[in-house]
Order: sequence, then structure tokens, then C-alpha cells
Amino acid sequence: KEKKRHMGDTKHFCPVSLKENFVLHPGRHEHAAKYREKIYYFSTSEYRDKFLKNPEEYVAHNEPVQAPPLRVCLLGTHGAGKTTCARQLADKLGIFHIQFEEYLQELILPRTKEKVGPHMDEEPEEDVNEMLILSQELGDFSQTFTKTEAEKSKQEVELTDEEEAIKANLMDSEALPPDVLDNIVPDWWRQEPFRSTGFILDGFPRTSDEAHYLSERGLCPDVAVYIQVEESDILDRLFPSCLKKWKERQYKKKENKKKLKDLKAKIRV
Repeated sequence: KEKKRHMGDTKHFCPVSLKENFVLHPGRHEHAAKYREKIYYFSTSEYRDKFLKNPEEYVAHNEPVQAPPLRVCLLGTHGAGKTTCARQLADKLGIFHIQFEEYLQELILPRTKEKVGPHMDEEPEEDVNEMLILSQELGDFSQTFTKTEAEKSKQEVELTDEEEAIKANLMDSEALPPDVLDNIVPDWWRQEPFRSTGFILDGFPRTSDEAHYLSERGLCPDVAVYIQVEESDILDRLFPSCLKKWKERQYKKKENKKKLKDLKAKIRV
């Protein structure tokens, strides 16, 4: 009780991190300092030294120090229901909902023109190319492709290194480099409107490396929630939609084969 009574305005959180980054970063006992008979704890020795040079900038004056809004990381395996829960919580708490994978899709969508990833429906590339060649031989695009679709299939989109890294992450779950994450994640803690409103981050961090990244950058969520679901429940939830998509892909393949057969028959004639 005596220690609590003499703790600084930010309690066990670093006052410099709160003032400069609007983040509740836990302080460390080895980086403590005393000012006006109160003990303040700092996340780093550099922040402690910065505080001691001008302590009045970081302490409360006429009113209590303002705490940052709620920041939540919602974790769980694919199909656990993270997005459904996140939307409901965000609406109830009045904070932003950020679906990490969807956010990555939006970053490269202007260049790729369509969403990428193993869950996206795509026609087999070899079938598309073969139909394009046969259509060119016939000189008739109207029965298979429009001119726009033909040009699109021929054009190769050149992506930046950052966009390539994001695409590789979406396609093959390759880790995003720290310099790419630096252009995405910190803004949710430090830039408006997220800074003053708060958010629930759905699907990040997904790996221990991403969790370490948040820790190293001082981006501390107030709450991290992991949704644990039985495998049987996930299968019951995802299997019907996966089966429907599989049937749709099979139907597309069947249609493509029919178009190829018709085109070849025309060429023989």
C-alpha cells in the first residue's frame, strides 16, 4: 500500500511512452526514478533520462493524465469466428475493427485488380492461356473473352518489393519483413483516427515473430484474446462453404473444357 501511494501519475506504466506515443508501455524496476517523492517506472533507460531532463512535461498538472483508448488483439485459428466476434465487439465498444488479412488485400488490390490467396477462386492458368491462343487463331474474341479480358490475361503486373512481400504472405503465409510491418502496423497506434478511438485488431499477431515485433516497437495491446475452438466445430462451420466453392470450381473447369472442345472443332473445320 505504501508503494502504491507513492507511485507516479502513470502507475507502473512509462510516462514518456504515454506522452510521446500514447501507449501504455509497462515500466521496469531497473529503469525507475524518483521525482517529487513519487516513483516513476520507464520502459528504457533512454526514456528515464529524457524524463529527468524535463519531468514537468510528463507529469499531471491540473487534471489526471489521459489514458489511451482500448486496443485489442483478437487471435485464433482460421474458422474460429474471430471476424464475427470482432465486428460485434467493435460495434458495442465504439472502436475500429481491423481485419488484418483483408487490410493487406486492400493494399495491393489496386495493382493486382483482384484478391489473391489460396482461398480465392481462380481459373486454371493453362486453360485460360489455351483458350486465348485458340481465340486469336479464330480471330473471334466474342465467344470466349472480351478484348479487355484478353489484354488483362497478357499483361503482367509489376509489383514493388513491399507489394511482392504482401502477396507472398497472402498466397503462401510467408512472414512479412519488419520494414513492411513498419509501414502498416504502427499507424494504428500512433495515427488518427485510430490513435484517439481505439481498435480491435483481428488476426494479428499470428506468429511469435510478429508478437516479438510488437514488443520491440513498444506497440502494446491492452488485451490479447485467443479464441479456442474444437476442430470438429471448425470443420462443421467451414466444410459446407468449402464444398460449395469446390463444386463451383469443378463447374468452371467443365465449362472451360467444353469451350476448348468447341474452339478446336471450329479450327479443324
